[in-house]
Amino acid sequence: AISRARLVAISVPMHTALRLGQQVALRVRSINPSASICFYGLYALLNADYLLLDTIDAAIGGEYEGPFLNYVAAVEQGKTESIAGVTTRQSKSGPWIKRTSFVAPVRLDLPSPDHYARLETNGVASLAGYTETTRGCKHTCLHCPITPIYHGRFFAVPVEIVLADIRTQVKQGVGHITFGDPDFFNGPGHAMRITRALHQEFPGITFDATIKIEHLLKHRHLLPELKSLGCAFIVSAVESLNDNVLRHLDKGHTSADVAEAIELMAQVGIPLRPSLMPFSPWETLESYITLLNFFEERRLIEQIDPVHFSIRLLVPPGSALLETVDSPQWLGELDSAAFTYRWRHPDSCMDALYEKVATLVERAERAKASPIETFFHIKAMALAISGKDVDVVEAVQEYGSPRVLPHLTESWFC
Repeated sequence: AISRARLVAISVPMHTALRLGQQVALRVRSINPSASICFYGLYALLNADYLLLDTIDAAIGGEYEGPFLNYVAAVEQGKTESIAGVTTRQSKSGPWIKRTSFVAPVRLDLPSPDHYARLETNGVASLAGYTETTRGCKHTCLHCPITPIYHGRFFAVPVEIVLADIRTQVKQGVGHITFGDPDFFNGPGHAMRITRALHQEFPGITFDATIKIEHLLKHRHLLPELKSLGCAFIVSAVESLNDNVLRHLDKGHTSADVAEAIELMAQVGIPLRPSLMPFSPWETLESYITLLNFFEERRLIEQIDPVHFSIRLLVPPGSALLETVDSPQWLGELDSAAFTYRWRHPDSCMDALYEKVATLVERAERAKASPIETFFHIKAMALAISGKDVDVVEAVQEYGSPRVLPHLTESWFC
């Protein structure tokens, strides 16, 4: 099929997808040199200058469907010089931030749900599906790749479209839905309408969603109902507990807010699964250790996939961080082939710690090691830099048996 294709489109919504997509595109190019290759998604437009050199023929960012259909027509007609919303070698276009006419995804030709992650609850696994109720985000966190594309705009997907997509997946055996919105409570009323309708039609289906710390606190009155409707857990981008870091990222919450949100979620009975980015130019060894202590003392280790303790700031082309006043103090050169700007921590110990933690987490993942044991190995590495020791075996024993909480079988991180 690839050898006969006139056009191949590849979705690149995240950095990992972009790296994989590039490999696929190069393979397509080797099989079919004449095919037009189009990347669409957040990272397509941010990295278009480099990708258009020899990897792809077109890039689309934002609400891609309309521009993509126009590009398909243009390829058929052999006239791809200038298409609104499509960046090519001949013509540049910004992101297409206009409301599209949403349609329910056609999933019949995709791999079946048993090829993807599952939800594990008390040792029982159920197939997990995925859908989105909104696109974009009304917040403008400076490190987020959504910000330079949507600039604070978001679009609600009609309720009937979301439910139609869920019905298709339930027919395929899905028992859990991940709402993949950047923030499920960008439109809390919209989110609640969908979850109420979902529960009414499929009372046995559970779901998870991503919600900002500030939205959890602001809309706390909705959380008990969210639990009653089948919410298995909530992901929230905590990122750091260093308030200086949070200010630099313009996250909209403080470390005190995180502590309050964790207590609130425990009271409601919905597990909170924090996502983290503990390696940035503003994080310190002291604040990294404080982060580890925070989750250990509250017995929250099992609510965080170990990979989150190894996440390092990515600064793609076009990032809002490039415009910050202090960026010349820490920002290096653009490494176009790696799709990110290079940067070094002012304390070289933090860069060394990152390398060690990333290697440890990767090995632990391959060995299917205990997340609790992995956590204390990470803590031992951090404390060793400050001249302190941790007996990992003793620490694991003192922590005790981890709680068994609902979780996906595949780690999620940006």
